[in-house]
Amino acid sequence: MTYRDTGREPTLILPGLRSFYQQISVLSWPLVRIIAGGFLLTHGWPKVMNIGIQAFATNSLARRGIEPALLLAYVVFFLETVGAVLIMLGLLTRPIALLLVIEFAVIVWTHIPAGYAWVKGGWEYPAFWGLLFVAIFMRGGGPYSLDRKFGREL
Repeated sequence: MTYRDTGREPTLILPGLRSFYQQISVLSWPLVRIIAGGFLLTHGWPKVMNIGIQAFATNSLARRGIEPALLLAYVVFFLETVGAVLIMLGLLTRPIALLLVIEFAVIVWTHIPAGYAWVKGGWEYPAFWGLLFVAIFMRGGGPYSLDRKFGREL
């Protein structure tokens, strides 16, 4: 048995909801993009405000053998703050998402020795984030994005 997309939506159990679903469906992608960027910002902002770039470079990156730690700390700070806001706005969505895919691939790589389970420091949660940014890279800003508003996207 193979799956074949017929281009038709499945029959609704409650057909009266069809118009509601059609009206809100355009909001699904902006919702994903805005929540992903917002949650990422909650990881980046404390690094900027509380940890500091030098401490993050030394205690997180260099300790794991990721060099040049200070330069890469600036990249992480940028992606998890400015990049998060750009994802939320849907501006330069694909380039920022691609850089985040690379960041999360490195994070996954450094967490592989701890195994799968995130509660034990494993790679599951960063892999989820990385795959989310793969999807954002593939789709781009979508509707209600500044990329779409300006009519240009990379």
